[in-house]
Amino acid sequence: MTRLSASGRSRRRIGAWLAVAGLGLTLSFGSPAGAGAAGDPGLERTLDRVLADERLDGGAASVVVSDAESGRVLYEHGSGTRLMPASNTKLATSVAAMALLGPDHRFRTDVLTDGRRYGGVLRGDLYLRGTGDPTMLAEDYDRLAKQLADSGVRRVTGRLVADDTRFDDQRLGRSWAADDESAYYSSQISPLSVAPDTDYDAGTVYIEAAPGDRPGDEPKVTVTPPNDYVTIDVRGTTVPEGERDTLGIEREHGNNTIVIDGDIPVGANPTRSWTSVWEPTGYAAAVFRDALAEHGVRVQGRTRLGRATPADARRLAHHDSMPLSELMIPFMKLSNNNHAEVLTKAMGAQATGHGTWEAGLEAIEGYLKKEGVDTGELRQVDGSGLSRMNLFPGGELADLLVSVRDAPWYDAWYASLPVACESERMVGGTLRSRMCDTPAARNAHAKTGSLTGASGLSGYVTDANGRELVFSILTNNYLASSVKSLEDELVVALASYGGESGDAPAERNPGGPESAAPDRGAPVPSLECSWQKPLRC
Repeated sequence: MTRLSASGRSRRRIGAWLAVAGLGLTLSFGSPAGAGAAGDPGLERTLDRVLADERLDGGAASVVVSDAESGRVLYEHGSGTRLMPASNTKLATSVAAMALLGPDHRFRTDVLTDGRRYGGVLRGDLYLRGTGDPTMLAEDYDRLAKQLADSGVRRVTGRLVADDTRFDDQRLGRSWAADDESAYYSSQISPLSVAPDTDYDAGTVYIEAAPGDRPGDEPKVTVTPPNDYVTIDVRGTTVPEGERDTLGIEREHGNNTIVIDGDIPVGANPTRSWTSVWEPTGYAAAVFRDALAEHGVRVQGRTRLGRATPADARRLAHHDSMPLSELMIPFMKLSNNNHAEVLTKAMGAQATGHGTWEAGLEAIEGYLKKEGVDTGELRQVDGSGLSRMNLFPGGELADLLVSVRDAPWYDAWYASLPVACESERMVGGTLRSRMCDTPAARNAHAKTGSLTGASGLSGYVTDANGRELVFSILTNNYLASSVKSLEDELVVALASYGGESGDAPAERNPGGPESAAPDRGAPVPSLECSWQKPLRC
């Protein structure tokens, strides 16, 4: 396979030099319509017209289309323009994790002690040690407690020590928005955590607030998993049927008081929230302590956080996560930010012994360089893309997507990408409602991305002649509520493309029906569906 790193990027740089020299070639760096002689004029006209949409007026776009097998660039528009990629950042993080940690990598959670056993009494401390498993459920901590109870331990004279030293104690990423602090997609990062369900949103609790039976009643609140680590402060009120529903759920800054405030009408659907906790290590320890008590194991001492397990400690129980190849499914299909950051720190810990963002990002950068990506042309400050400081050119993402196709783990990674119009949630993921009734349906496999004023879609699609294409579409600085329908039009055009020797994609016709474009009556979300739990996904 010929990689794009030698041809496409060099051609872009030559074009930039020629543009500076005043020769005015259409290959110029960041040019508005850059396919030129490299691609098909019909394809170029169609894609250019989509990108000329008024919703992108005053904004910026970086779009590249390449032949997946040869790496030859078929179309480029602002290919070297650095833009916020949002969750397209996860493409870099996920392929690096597959390469550096390996598809068989598992996170282990251990229960250990350096104390002595006397019948049913364990004299000493009990250690709960995590390595980053973002899929730990309350039932997994219950199984750990059961293993200990089944061994005959009934009392621990020392403390429960939560060892989260595999990673550093920096819980939130660089420049993450303060007003997202209690949101599940901005949960704190720790080697020890709990997820409330099999979406595996580690470090969150699921809260449901239903109306009371009569006006004036407090809402009925349930918390999953049940725990006393968070405090529920109910300030809301049930109001008569038909009145406005204003009930909201939000955690206070710097603590675990979750406030439920506003009005909810009699008979209304419950208000639901996946809310991040403050300090997930303590959350995991609290859930594990409760599980121990349920199984008849009493820990006499208090809980202590952040102390390393002694080197001579003996393992009493353990739990292994699913392999990374399987974890890729909830991670990429649902665009899970916590998973991306855990993997980043895990790569750092493996490479240097330090589970920090800095070490993990250095590991990712080293891998990208090996794949021919020019890391001098981008900036990555977290693993998920939640930071607005990340900057990638579409051309470098397209290069990466071409390059990884020969990796031994590629098929498993490719299977983790969302699929257009596949209704099964863990197949279609964040694309499950998009591009239906078009040639891109169940054809396009791509990673979505969303921030306010930033959107991305990068991946693979097969054209009308059966040729696989790579595409990267990044848009920034627009004022429209959404440009995702424009992304869809671009990908549908590629799916309809017949190649230089075949038919050009259908011309865009904003005023009438379009056989090759998404149904304009179909709702296209303004954000990734995973950011709008639970309705969109």
